[in-house]
Amino acid sequence: MKVCRFATEDGAGVGYLEGELIVPVADGEGRSGLDAVLDLAMAANAEPELRPTPSGEPVPLADASLLAPVAEPPSIRDFYAFEQHVRTARSRRGLEMHPDWYELPAFYFTNPAAVIGPGDTVTAPPRSAELDYELEVACVLGRDGANLRLDDADRMVAGFMVMNDWSARDVQRREMQLSLGPAKGKDFATSLGPMLVTTSEFAPGGLREVPSAVMTATVNGVEWSRADLDGLWWSFAEMLVYASESAPVRRGDVLGSGTCGTGCILELSLVHGNEKYPYLQPGDEVELEVTGLGVLANRVVAGDAPAFRPDLDRVRPRLGQ
Repeated sequence: MKVCRFATEDGAGVGYLEGELIVPVADGEGRSGLDAVLDLAMAANAEPELRPTPSGEPVPLADASLLAPVAEPPSIRDFYAFEQHVRTARSRRGLEMHPDWYELPAFYFTNPAAVIGPGDTVTAPPRSAELDYELEVACVLGRDGANLRLDDADRMVAGFMVMNDWSARDVQRREMQLSLGPAKGKDFATSLGPMLVTTSEFAPGGLREVPSAVMTATVNGVEWSRADLDGLWWSFAEMLVYASESAPVRRGDVLGSGTCGTGCILELSLVHGNEKYPYLQPGDEVELEVTGLGVLANRVVAGDAPAFRPDLDRVRPRLGQ
């Protein structure tokens, strides 16, 4: 089942897609419809043939705007799980693969309050001239848990969606030279959508396997990135187990795969140069597509947010004085 949040002139709703129609089943109120989305997806995973009673007449997809399937999730963990992406990025800096990468499915936390949906605009943060997209797949948890095992994964995950982990590479580079981060280089926007496809439909073989799904990114209608989800080194089951080790995971938590091979401008420019793959500029249209999950499209716009400045009037402590 393809579960969605949508908006019309009459307000927001939650439903599922049947061809070019949205079948509404609940309103989009209350935690921005998150519980309704997850309830619908988890019920469909338990009974894939289930079709709940509609709450109104079907809505033509052309008459509605799809919203991010998950709004303000409890947390977003973004992993680093495609070996090709990691290997390329490290090799261009003269680094071998770190052995711990094959032992620990590393991730970072990003900003749940900065989730945007299909069709929303993206603005680079101040001080950045290197706005990048990142082509990913994310899963959403439908239950709470802790200290999970591999066999628990299939009952935990509600579904999957396309994810764009927007990155300000120049800001990120400065932050990570301080041995902490990423922070402001990442926390300004994360696109999710255009719908949540249930685990039973997208990954019928279970979460310990990684389904084949072609992943592409286009900029202004030109394909820049192409990979396949089955190139993941770490399965979503392994990511979930690691995330829950000695820690709670929550219903609604998002786990991102990390960038696929060739799935960002940083990686492409390391191989081919910035002349062929320049960083994004206002007016650029970015479309990420994953077979079975749909197309997630966003447009880059210019921003006017003020840049942080230190408080020049503050008297700073001086070590050794």
